Amino acid sequence: MSDTQLTGAEIVVRCLQAEGVEYVFGYPGGAVLNIYDEIYKQDSFTHVLVRHEQAALHAADAYARSTGRVGVALVTSGPGATNAVTGIATAYMDSIPMVVLTGQVPTAAIGMDAFQEVDTVGITRPCVKHNFLVKDIKDLACTIKKAFYIAASGRPGPVVVDIPKDVTQHSHEFDYPEQVSMRSYNPTSKGHAGQIKKAAQMLLEAKRPVIYTGGGVVLGNAAPQVTEMTRGLGYPITSTLMGLGGYPSPDPLFLGMLGMHGTYEANMAMQHCDVLLAVGARFDDRVIGNPKHFAKEYHRIIHIDVDPSSISKRVKVDVPIVGDVSHVLDEIIKHVHASGERPDQAALKAWWAQIELWRAQDCLKYDRGEGVIKPQYVIEKLYEVTEGKAYVTSDVGQHQMWAAQYYQFDQPRRWINSGGLGTMGFGLPAAMGVQFAHPDAMVACVTGEGSIQMNIQELSTCTEHKLPIKIVLLNNGYLGMVRQWQEFFYEERYAESYVGSLPDFVKLAEAYGHVGMIIEKPEDVEPALRDAFGKYKDRLVFLNFLTDPRENVYPMIPAGKGLSEMILV
Repeated sequence: MSDTQLTGAEIVVRCLQAEGVEYVFGYPGGAVLNIYDEIYKQDSFTHVLVRHEQAALHAADAYARSTGRVGVALVTSGPGATNAVTGIATAYMDSIPMVVLTGQVPTAAIGMDAFQEVDTVGITRPCVKHNFLVKDIKDLACTIKKAFYIAASGRPGPVVVDIPKDVTQHSHEFDYPEQVSMRSYNPTSKGHAGQIKKAAQMLLEAKRPVIYTGGGVVLGNAAPQVTEMTRGLGYPITSTLMGLGGYPSPDPLFLGMLGMHGTYEANMAMQHCDVLLAVGARFDDRVIGNPKHFAKEYHRIIHIDVDPSSISKRVKVDVPIVGDVSHVLDEIIKHVHASGERPDQAALKAWWAQIELWRAQDCLKYDRGEGVIKPQYVIEKLYEVTEGKAYVTSDVGQHQMWAAQYYQFDQPRRWINSGGLGTMGFGLPAAMGVQFAHPDAMVACVTGEGSIQMNIQELSTCTEHKLPIKIVLLNNGYLGMVRQWQEFFYEERYAESYVGSLPDFVKLAEAYGHVGMIIEKPEDVEPALRDAFGKYKDRLVFLNFLTDPRENVYPMIPAGKGLSEMILV
């Protein structure tokens, strides 16, 4: 116990210092001015002033995704908190560890419709892992400790700590606990030994196996175990959008991404396998389509996940294993080695022969056309120019899917995108968070002309901090994915999908002090990218690629259909 008396604002800062926080992304306002005054007095961590609270959340989110550490954001009460909700929900849907500190009106004014008052706890309750309203300064330090623990343990997620202004003014001794325990919260880390043994045996007995990985592999730092097991068994492996990079994409065992815009070979293998190992994945609607269709084919399913509520939620599984995915895979690998058994090589050879027939469909081929830039070509060249070493953030839409399909991620935490919520406006602030976390890395934001305008004000933040992000705008003049759905399912009634009155992005970038380029011909794509990452490597470069406005993302599974009901062209 310490006898040092500190204000609540000082306690907040000391807690962040104790957690080793590097960056706090935020925007000040009346309810948090005491905290900001204390941040001004210290130099242990850096505060990044964004231009909109949503961007603060996305930047903190991407910092967490790319590092594995807890991201931290700070916003004021009322509109500050409500502007942050989209970013909180984005992190919640993708299980990203964040602590979000929100200001609140003084405790005596709560419930009185005070200036800039909202019920932050009530508003955020459906989209947080947990939230707190701290009404007594004596609870402040312990609550922040709990917030960091809850955010990072078990299935990660955002935790909101709502702090009334008078709590930041009062004084109390500072005592930050080294650890906390909560009777109602005890996440499981070790899987059930019997289930693990059963899973290992089932894998060895498989005739048509598939390993299906999700974002939990990345978040659980299980990429080494997944790679060792996959290569040791020689089994095919596929990944969700969020799991890309958890297994090296260029490896021949990798079937590509599965799901709504997944490869033909991945979806067909998922549908026709006899044993399916799901690791850190949720069988969500964009992955397996209609669960009734998926259930028509008999599979024996092993499902490993740290969150018990994710198991058998959409698809009934045969061997559920709750626990930390890296630990569970370590144990499965030990059992496989100890058994001395090997998979049926004849059956596996026949299974691979079938997979290669599906792969021969070459479902990602596209008409390269003449005189028009194809968006897929831009991503292919981005991969070549960066040698696959860039951190790639994206917004949401066609460009997101093309980035996932054509940039071959071979390491975890390099692909940063909003999967579950599908948040337009995510890409640029996410690139900022990644660049702060990895100042010497190549960071590319792949975006569309609709998405980029949702948080384009963050070009100002990039100017202030001299962030050398490369913005790769695949500009087709439409809300591309909306237009594609309207073409396929709404008899080409393009209701409000055309983005008219687009700004001159080159002049706009230059107005913020950045480099702007417009690229209109295919032969100029690679030179522009090489200039961006070479000649202008220390500058933010906004590359406006004018792409084919009618290009669609293929393959595609229509909503409500099954994995084998793909539109290929």
